[in-house]
Amino acid sequence: MRESFDGIIIGAGHNALVLHAYLARAGLRVLTVERAALPGGGLATDENPRLPGFFHNSHSFFHRGITSMPWYRDHELERHGAVYIEPELNLALVRDDGRTLEWWLDVDRTLDSVASFSRRDARTLRGWIERFRPIVEKIVLPEAASPPLPAARRRELLARSALGREFLAVSDLSPLEFVAREFEHDTVRAGLLFFNGLREVDLRVRGFGHAIPALLAAGRGAQMCRGGSAGLARALVRAIDAHGGEVRCGVTPRRIAVRSGRAVGIELADGDAIDARFVVSGLDPWQTFVDLLGPDDVPHAVRERARAYRYNTLAPLFAVDLALAEPPRYAACEQRPELEQAFLVIVGLERFAQFDEIVRAHDRGSVVGAGGAGGAGAASGTVAWGACPTRFDPAQAPPGKHTAFLWEKVPFRLRGDPQSWHDERVRHGQRLLELWRHYAPNVDATNILDASFRSPLETVARLPNLREGDLLGGSFANGQVGHDRPFTGAGAYRAPVAGLYLTGSATHPGGNVTGLSGYNAAAVIAADLGVRRWWDASAVEELWAIL
Repeated sequence: MRESFDGIIIGAGHNALVLHAYLARAGLRVLTVERAALPGGGLATDENPRLPGFFHNSHSFFHRGITSMPWYRDHELERHGAVYIEPELNLALVRDDGRTLEWWLDVDRTLDSVASFSRRDARTLRGWIERFRPIVEKIVLPEAASPPLPAARRRELLARSALGREFLAVSDLSPLEFVAREFEHDTVRAGLLFFNGLREVDLRVRGFGHAIPALLAAGRGAQMCRGGSAGLARALVRAIDAHGGEVRCGVTPRRIAVRSGRAVGIELADGDAIDARFVVSGLDPWQTFVDLLGPDDVPHAVRERARAYRYNTLAPLFAVDLALAEPPRYAACEQRPELEQAFLVIVGLERFAQFDEIVRAHDRGSVVGAGGAGGAGAASGTVAWGACPTRFDPAQAPPGKHTAFLWEKVPFRLRGDPQSWHDERVRHGQRLLELWRHYAPNVDATNILDASFRSPLETVARLPNLREGDLLGGSFANGQVGHDRPFTGAGAYRAPVAGLYLTGSATHPGGNVTGLSGYNAAAVIAADLGVRRWWDASAVEELWAIL
């Protein structure tokens, strides 16, 4: 018999799994289909095929404030096996001269580190943290955890209150402009951009000047999942299973079935078909509106908007994954022994101007420092960051051994063609190892048991949702923000096809592992279906009306 469900979710990324868990517990019979062999998308932890027992997190690793997310609490994910670690020395920028700029969970220790470079900047930083705490609590966090408002209505509500007006004034800047205006010391400026901005948004985009003070004031540190990032995906699947939901992997959709203008199920690559009252796509706009919907199923203008969806040119990553006999030991530890326990470590960052150098290199399709000049240290201009997961979770390697990784932002179209990475991948990986060794001398042949290099080309092959290697799943430029994300007419998780919904990085609030797209989409779908919501969720419009 032909299968039928209340709903079908296409793609098993973390937002889709969060959404599924809510709908399953609400009593809906929902199926998630995923073409890959395992659920989770970027929540991937792979065993080294050459050295069993060593595990590498091949895409997502640093999860900011996951344990404070509403869905983490609602689904009791710790009961389902998710355990998070949040190291005290959360971030450290290691300079060429051995000095470090440190970001601690303890704000006072962070300010002391900033003051070692600039007392004025430390005072400024404290001021912004204090000013933005109520803004984060009453504006930033509620907005991210609510379906988005139309832009005009959003601005009208915020302009009514002093908090909202201050938020809007700062937001009208770009993160780059905010840092340049408010801070004076080159290292502090650079550190703020890379600590709290570069991994989150395009620092050049106006409308996001609030991103850095909001992240500072939120007090949410980078976290890691014990056992690897795939542990979060496993916990979400267990939460789904506990309420009768089903996740099927190794299943490739061929088409979203549309009848009389309404999505009614999916057709699979093997010829089977599955019916449903509604369909949710967790895929990027191109896959959803161009690949899976036919020209007769969706207006031509909608398909063109999907084709015009823009991706971040500064988001693709190059990765070095190492299996080690001992953890990286940074030379700076001689001056700052506590650096041994630093979680996220940045190397090569010395100057605020390096951001512009990276942008120019990306525009040329080249990699900073790849020309051979400048050596391996700060003069090369290369900026990279990484971690040694086994310092905090020894189970990710055999007893006494370690894993570590280093990431760098690189252009997807190297020299104008992504295929150039085939020839350049190993050479560039060796250059990045040389940079790492400059700061941590024991990252050498006697310590490295195995090394692997991953360019953006390999990332896209594994995770096609990250089109053009964009780990953030789409730019916030081009108006692709809030109610107009992914594009006008497809915001607030409702596609311009009846019965079809959207979730994932291409919807509000955007990329990174937050789960909030899935959380918000669950509220929208439940309301449309008249399903009683078992979880608490406040509409941001109601909250802002009483600011």
